[in-house]
Amino acid sequence: MKDTVIGVDLAKNIFQVHGASRAGEVMFRKKLRRQQFMQFMATQSPALVVLEACGSAHYWARELAGAGHEVRLIAPQYVKPFVKRQKNDAADAEAIVIAARQPEMRFVEPRTEAQQARGVLFRARQRLVHQRTELVNALRAVLYEFGLVVPQGIAHIRHIEAMLGEAVLPEAVKQECLDLLRQISEQSVRIDVRTKKIRMLAQESENTCRLQSMPGVGPLTALAIEAFAPDLQSFRRGRDFAAWLGLVPRQYSTGGKTRLGRITKTGNRQIRTLLVLGATAMLHRAHKWDSAAGQWLCELMARRPRRLATVALANKMARIIWALLSRKEIYRPAGVSVSAG
Repeated sequence: MKDTVIGVDLAKNIFQVHGASRAGEVMFRKKLRRQQFMQFMATQSPALVVLEACGSAHYWARELAGAGHEVRLIAPQYVKPFVKRQKNDAADAEAIVIAARQPEMRFVEPRTEAQQARGVLFRARQRLVHQRTELVNALRAVLYEFGLVVPQGIAHIRHIEAMLGEAVLPEAVKQECLDLLRQISEQSVRIDVRTKKIRMLAQESENTCRLQSMPGVGPLTALAIEAFAPDLQSFRRGRDFAAWLGLVPRQYSTGGKTRLGRITKTGNRQIRTLLVLGATAMLHRAHKWDSAAGQWLCELMARRPRRLATVALANKMARIIWALLSRKEIYRPAGVSVSAG
């Protein structure tokens, strides 16, 4: 173990650095500009450097590891309880060091450049989908003002195009609707391009191919797990991975009374959302799912609300994903995983 712990409060231009021994003795406190930061860290003997997990933390983790330091990332919510009195950059850097010295502390695994690149592509597609949805809703709102009601969903765009050809509308309104349709078409083309890239990337990795052998998991979900999830070997069992994703009930128990509420929704939102969507699709064909999980789902739907069954299936899918990746296996429809060889 390194004798020195260095906590860094990252920012765009000014970094606050706090160095201390394992026993807690303060060694230095420094405020450094971005250009000075790596120069200063290069002069330090190998130490345990702890950063708050944020937008640039993964980049700096790779840079500091290249300089010979052991780097760990820590979630901001685990640092907050250790901030003394007033909040400022120096107090935050000190709190990072104090939190990192706790023996039971949990850390975030730094991402590689490849993982970040896949994450950028995934979020770019997601952003375009949101923008297209905004345009579709704006078009529906314009038509609604003139008595034309259109159901929700991108599938009704063809219906809107036919409606505009027949409806009697002011010329300015019709031109605005046509312009919105052109923008929606352009966004759809951009989305299709990124979807093709994601499918190609999902075929290149052994892990993503292994995940797609499982019902309810497609290229988007497989790539999201590869891009955003930590190494699944860091979880002791599948239920820990499901808890990390926030697919377990929130607990508020005291006095020996167990109280469970809604799911916690912690962890990565993209993976959790895709697993729930995949589980929703599987609910429609549960009777055709020839496996132990399919039989379990049919029995659950018979006695529980549909939405609860969806989240329960998403939880089970997360556990299966952990088993497939940690054991290097593929999913067999009969419900038994076999080695991929």
